[in-house]
Amino acid sequence: MKVEILKENLKNGLNIVEKIVGKNLSLPILDNVLISTEDNYLSLSSTDLETAIKLWILTKIVKKGKAVIPAKFLSSFISLLPNEKITLEEKKQGLYVECGSFKNQIQGFNAEEFPLIPEFKDLEFIEVDNRKFCQGLAQIVDVASPSQSRPEISGIYFIFSKNSLKIVATDSFRLAEKNINLDEPVKRDISFILPQKPAREIINTLGEKEGKLKIYFSANQTMFEFPMKEAPHPQVQIISRLIEGEYPNYEEIIPKKFKTHIVVKRDEFLNQIKAASLFSGKINEVKIKINPEAKEVQISAQDPDIGESQSSVSAKIEGEAIETSFNHKFLTDGLLNIKSSEIAFDLSKEEGPCIFKPIGDASYIYVVMPIKSN
Repeated sequence: MKVEILKENLKNGLNIVEKIVGKNLSLPILDNVLISTEDNYLSLSSTDLETAIKLWILTKIVKKGKAVIPAKFLSSFISLLPNEKITLEEKKQGLYVECGSFKNQIQGFNAEEFPLIPEFKDLEFIEVDNRKFCQGLAQIVDVASPSQSRPEISGIYFIFSKNSLKIVATDSFRLAEKNINLDEPVKRDISFILPQKPAREIINTLGEKEGKLKIYFSANQTMFEFPMKEAPHPQVQIISRLIEGEYPNYEEIIPKKFKTHIVVKRDEFLNQIKAASLFSGKINEVKIKINPEAKEVQISAQDPDIGESQSSVSAKIEGEAIETSFNHKFLTDGLLNIKSSEIAFDLSKEEGPCIFKPIGDASYIYVVMPIKSN
């Protein structure tokens, strides 16, 4: 293999594929990036056996071939080179790198030992607007939490039905759901549970890109593919195994009737919760008291070792007075994922779940359970 490539293009590609590479003592081959040629493209691939990333860079191919080189070492080294053309040449299971006055030989591994990355040829796929998809996924992804006993809630639940995509996550204490409209209806209903790690990589890698994202399906894996602008060819593919199991019937825990409906300015409410959180103690408890007569929401917290905090924010309130307590981290997470200037939240009872929604956007809900009183 011998290729000529611009430093910036190679550096950007390595920055993407090295993200899923970690120190793997049992399988050191996974610490590497597979560099290979395909037609007029240089391909970079990495995998941890659960998630794989593959990208292509249009460049000058002098001689076809492949090499397997330590990913983080190569990325660090390339970033130190001058902004000039780089020549990469595979020699004796290593990589010769020439750029300006730099001439270096990096020892690699046998390319035949690198794990095969699944291909998704001739499989069905669905197209979604990439920016909308990544923005919606970002509102959901941090709600999921690793669980050994219930691995299905460790991931992100995707439900494709008719003209709609629902993305859901829960850790059993809170839940978020995002609805995204599809330009074309799906041919059949499809659902799967994606692990949290590749979901984060999709956001980090593709979040700012404009265009259509293709989502491919197989029985136990899925692939997210974003195309090149300059050619009818994939630019990035993120491939992941799926989590097996049935996702819980989450809709059952979303209350349909409420005692109290509140509309409040998001930023003011969020800042007062953050202030109260400093006094919330070891269990992170912040009390919320709804006062319909005074038209205000009172926020308080107390810790015998630190002191106490009390504040209030004016609100539009319909319904009964109610007082309940929440983990401030769960409240803050939900409010940060809502971008509207005003938010609505509904309470059914003191120990029942609370639902937060952005004003003017019916596509997102965030459900949080209160801290139960002893």
